[in-house]
Amino acid sequence: MVDQATQAAPDLRTTAFPPEFTPGARNAVTTCLRIQPSEKVTLITDERCLTIAASLVAELDQIGCTWNAFVLEALAPRPLIDLPATILEDMESSQVSIFAVEVQPNELHSRMQMTDVVNRRRMRHAHMVNITPEIMTQGMRADFLAIDRLSQAVLDKVRAATYVRATTPAGTDIHAQLNPDYRWFKTSGIISTEKWGNLPGGECFTAPGEVNGVFVVDGVVGDFLCARYGILRAHPLTINIEGNRITRVSSENKALERDFWAYTHTDENSDRVGEFAIGTNIGVDRVIGNILQDEKFPGIHIAFGDPYGAHTGAPWKSSTHIDVVGLEFSIWLGDAHGEEQIMRDGQFLLDA
Repeated sequence: MVDQATQAAPDLRTTAFPPEFTPGARNAVTTCLRIQPSEKVTLITDERCLTIAASLVAELDQIGCTWNAFVLEALAPRPLIDLPATILEDMESSQVSIFAVEVQPNELHSRMQMTDVVNRRRMRHAHMVNITPEIMTQGMRADFLAIDRLSQAVLDKVRAATYVRATTPAGTDIHAQLNPDYRWFKTSGIISTEKWGNLPGGECFTAPGEVNGVFVVDGVVGDFLCARYGILRAHPLTINIEGNRITRVSSENKALERDFWAYTHTDENSDRVGEFAIGTNIGVDRVIGNILQDEKFPGIHIAFGDPYGAHTGAPWKSSTHIDVVGLEFSIWLGDAHGEEQIMRDGQFLLDA
């Protein structure tokens, strides 16, 4: 049964899309979300992502499940202040949700409203923020079963560690003390009711106990700053961190420096390291200037702001969350018995 929402929006079943999207869409629907014919799906998209959403709909139709699709611009002006009530209502009777949208500045609150429902109802949710045709034909074609095996191997090791140490050729040198009360998760692309996940997937993350050192962002920064500034290899952003807080940022690109500083000083915890993560998507071999895929690039990314406390157990909150990605990491995990290196110059040293 198919039940597309009747808002004044394009019919996704008649929207043409490139056939190159089909492998990635099938990966999302069958491998990652494992949608069953008996289930109902809420699909949220926007005008910029219509062709990607149409490719997903074609796979939902192949399965024969019930789905409702919503195009944001047909329901509310952008940027969104709140997620439209009709979407939130539809999610209350769905087992699965998919969010394939190009986000705009200051829309994080509306996305948090969505994930609040996902978390409360333990839905399987694919978060495809800023998904692009390039990602559909790259990261979304990855072998997510292989990524899941690697992610599990990383997860087993980091859960036993008490700290992580990491360096890069660009000058990153950080030490993350881990808090045993905060949980680690994998979002490998295989999405469960335990934790919704980004697609393409491929990371293990926690809220750190305390991070100190220097993080040089020669990959990308997240949220809407990613589209604004792209890949930072030529003009990196250097972030000094003491006691889990940003103390200084510097870059030859002064506009980036100002924008990042302003973003990370939105509220009292916007400058606090809320996420510490290891990217595990071995299906991608370079950063492309899109945080959705680039944060899964093998290595370390951290985020300042909200720690996803509902999952990690961290007891504080923030209204912001911005990721930063570096390149060519060497990573060591440590405990009372010593250190183990799990990555050298961006290459994993684990068998999985």
